[in-house]
Amino acid sequence: MKQATKLIHAGEGIDTGQTPSLTTPIYETSTFVFASVADVEQYQEGTLNGYLYSRYENPTVVAVEQKLAAVDGAERALLFSSGMAAIATAFITLLKAGDEIICCSAIYGGTFHILEDLLPKLGIARRFVSIDELKDPSMVIGPKTKLVWFESPINPTLRCIDIRAVAAACRKAGVLSGMDNTFASAVNQPILSMGIDLSMQSCTKYLNGHSDVTGGVLSGATALLAPMAKMRRLLGGIMDPMPAFALGRGMKTMPLRVLQHNANALSVARFLESHRNIERIYYPGLASHPDHAIAKGQMSGFGGMVTIDVRGGKDGAYRVFDRLKVIKRAASLGGVESICSLPMLTSQYGLTDEELAKAGVSKGMIRLSIGLEDASDLIADLDHALA
Repeated sequence: MKQATKLIHAGEGIDTGQTPSLTTPIYETSTFVFASVADVEQYQEGTLNGYLYSRYENPTVVAVEQKLAAVDGAERALLFSSGMAAIATAFITLLKAGDEIICCSAIYGGTFHILEDLLPKLGIARRFVSIDELKDPSMVIGPKTKLVWFESPINPTLRCIDIRAVAAACRKAGVLSGMDNTFASAVNQPILSMGIDLSMQSCTKYLNGHSDVTGGVLSGATALLAPMAKMRRLLGGIMDPMPAFALGRGMKTMPLRVLQHNANALSVARFLESHRNIERIYYPGLASHPDHAIAKGQMSGFGGMVTIDVRGGKDGAYRVFDRLKVIKRAASLGGVESICSLPMLTSQYGLTDEELAKAGVSKGMIRLSIGLEDASDLIADLDHALA
């Protein structure tokens, strides 16, 4: 089946005991009832299909996980209460004291702080490498390396990394590869089919697409995710049934939404590329982007994110930010509404000047999440703000 068909039908029709439901019901219950001691024993032994407690699993959540596995082309997917919960659970499960994780220095700020502030307390070494160093991952993987983690496109610079090259080098070295695919989404970039072991996406963004759910997902092989499912039980990071229902509903329109995000962002990027008050534009769909050839080889669409450096540095970025009328000033991305944020005050807030420079983030940088409004209205709004 094609992806759009899978997203509409995967996980639907839970058996209610009489006739199956057309849409996923919301099982808003903390616990589940057993008929006997024998049933509880069989459940614990794994010979009885059922549910015990919603911190472990919930029918609504499981149904949406089936949709998420379908969109990623994965054997299994696990839902979490946030993208950060998903990333933290993956790291804690896959790494132990004495292990090393290699991460691209250009990375989402939240991920950076997990690596910098949490993992050292657990005795886990972290090593940040440049985008150029990841062009030949075999040169950076060491004897203690257990996981290589990166993004592509990268938040917020939209630089792209050769996914197949990283996956192949990790496989050859016997090291796991993990990737945050939030910015592209699996609609534009099916990373598991390119050899990546573990996919992470923030469900808050394009998967849900309506700015009303916070969540995260890990996708991959069943054997890889099984210990993460156990760790999720211990840490309690599973998503609640109500947002899971909203996520599953939003995913049904995901292929259509992402196509329009792609088209609108490309129109906006082409306009901004020649604007007199733009010092630099970052969009992988433009031939001027330094990684355009890489993006073209691994993405079917270039996504809805556009980043710009405006004239005047921080003061110029602040002025443009305050003058927008149609595009909303907010954090996050991937919703139907266009959103503008300043990376130095949001995703990269708290980083030193040296850390910002390593991540490729300037103080005059503005990150745009291009929504589903008419592209001409967005262009007019940006033209006014940049004037």
